[in-house]
Amino acid sequence: LLAGAARAAPTPTDVDMSDAGAAPKPSPAAAAAPAPMRARRLAFADLAGWAGDDHAAAFAVFRESCRAILAAAPDLRPGLAPSPGLVAACRAAETVAAAEARDFFEMRFTPWRIRGANGGDAFFTGYYEPEVDASLSPAPGFTTALRARPADLVTWPQDAPPAGAPKNLAAARRMPDGSLAPMPTRAGIDAGALGETSAPLAYVRDPVEAFMIQVQGSARLRLPDGRGLRAVYDGRNGHPYTSIGRVLASERAIPPEDLTLEKLKAWVREAGQKSGEDGLALLHRNQSFVFFRLDATAAPEAGPIGAQGLRLTRLRSIAVDRTIWPYGTPVWIDATVPWESEAPSRLARLTVAQDTGSAILGPARADIFHGAGEQAGRIAGATRHRGAFVVLLPNGETPPGAEAAP
Repeated sequence: LLAGAARAAPTPTDVDMSDAGAAPKPSPAAAAAPAPMRARRLAFADLAGWAGDDHAAAFAVFRESCRAILAAAPDLRPGLAPSPGLVAACRAAETVAAAEARDFFEMRFTPWRIRGANGGDAFFTGYYEPEVDASLSPAPGFTTALRARPADLVTWPQDAPPAGAPKNLAAARRMPDGSLAPMPTRAGIDAGALGETSAPLAYVRDPVEAFMIQVQGSARLRLPDGRGLRAVYDGRNGHPYTSIGRVLASERAIPPEDLTLEKLKAWVREAGQKSGEDGLALLHRNQSFVFFRLDATAAPEAGPIGAQGLRLTRLRSIAVDRTIWPYGTPVWIDATVPWESEAPSRLARLTVAQDTGSAILGPARADIFHGAGEQAGRIAGATRHRGAFVVLLPNGETPPGAEAAP
């Protein structure tokens, strides 16, 4: 709803898989040209708070990414291929004990402080996994469906569309004659344009609740009989993502500081109650629509699945621009952001790039995963802060397309 992204955490994410199976990772040469950035090489001694971090906790998350890299497991949303240095570090990590985690990072990697093209600090937002009441069939209080991935949906890696793909879209539908045509927009899907090709999986309170789940990319569903299910990201219609928060800020002069997640949800619901279609029409400004599958196997404490195909870890997993930073890249963040509560406080720790999102663009940009539930949602919605973004690159490697910074 805010300026954050629709993820596969799913950010959330797109399941970039064709009807023939998982698409291969694009090579660095095939990836988009790196966004302008300014980078300065640092020493680990320059990272205030580095010595006090829980390196073993960060290493556990990093090693999960490494296992996926070494197994060549398909990403849910294909990103930049890992560099030879990152692959070598992953191989080395297989024999490293948790107690040696700090030495491992300091011996294998070099910290680089990354700034955007304008030289400014990094920009951090937050995301989370909603936890909502739901029903497997329509019932009073449960009127809006979460929908399954259509059988004819085809998606592809970014910047590698198949022949005949509609321009400026990230997915399409395969027609009976083999051609590709645009999927319906959010408004069209809500009007029934997909017919029976996208079955209802579960029902939630209203379109605002469903929209919020789509933006975050996953949800924990509480059923009336006490059971729990996960709604897991399973693709999107390929149309561009539009931030409804930005629409309200720019067109209706609502101050950005007033656009917390809860306030925005309340505003849209109130608009819909007052003028019927107004609230729904606002949601339709975002033409992107996310599909799901249901999962009953995940343990209650397990995080949602991110773009790398791995379960996310609270405050250790981040979403980055997948065209610049490969999944598995360690990133030191140092910023005063909400994380212990909605009040900002200093967060200085090593994280791992395991996710991406439609609005996570640029070299000095990250979305911090805050966990699941209402409190996590409030904290994530309040996270819009700047700070230090320090990428740990394998020794001998330099940031792509970087200019020297003082």
